[in-house]
Amino acid sequence: MSAVEEALSTAEYWDKHYSKSDGLTPTHEWFRSFADLEEFFQSPLFEAPESTPPDNPVILHLGSGDSVIPLELDSRGYRPQICVDFSSKIVETMAERHRDRPGIEWRCMDVRNMVDIADKSIGVAFDKGTLDAMVHGSPWSPPPEVRENTAKYLAEVHRVLSDDGIFLYVTFRQPHFMRSLLNQQGLWDLDLQILGGHNGGFEYYGWVIRKAKSKEEKL
Repeated sequence: MSAVEEALSTAEYWDKHYSKSDGLTPTHEWFRSFADLEEFFQSPLFEAPESTPPDNPVILHLGSGDSVIPLELDSRGYRPQICVDFSSKIVETMAERHRDRPGIEWRCMDVRNMVDIADKSIGVAFDKGTLDAMVHGSPWSPPPEVRENTAKYLAEVHRVLSDDGIFLYVTFRQPHFMRSLLNQQGLWDLDLQILGGHNGGFEYYGWVIRKAKSKEEKL
């Protein structure tokens, strides 16, 4: 395990990284651009009747950094959006640079403890690389702090997501390693999509995740 891998889960690392950001050109657009992900968004977001403008759900970007995906969605009419990141530097930069986008709110917040987000208030939660930054060490047997951090994070996503909401997660990490981390508490129904891999490109993965139904709901 490298020191850099461990540092990825700290605000200090990202404050230093985002000191280079101007809020316009992303310095760390993890795992593909908006154009790469349009197909993944198509069914759960763009084609879903309940999430088509103007009847939008609240979209929560988890560890948003200086990604332009919120801006692209705003341009399509998807609002309100909440972008949370524990780097105060990038939150200040993005809020100032895009103050002309009233449909997007940037908040400084740790995704493992989203105290200012109300229960069941989010329709769509989106993660592109944030969970991955918490994972280090052996993929076969993740260290206790990895299991603890990911469990806290996923419990918070479950708490803020509406009962019929959807959690969209994009990753390069292999599904057989991530499945156990994603559902270590049995909170979710998981649907996996293989993305990319065209013309010799690398495969990556899109998880479409919903709250698991209770036994009563399944009957």
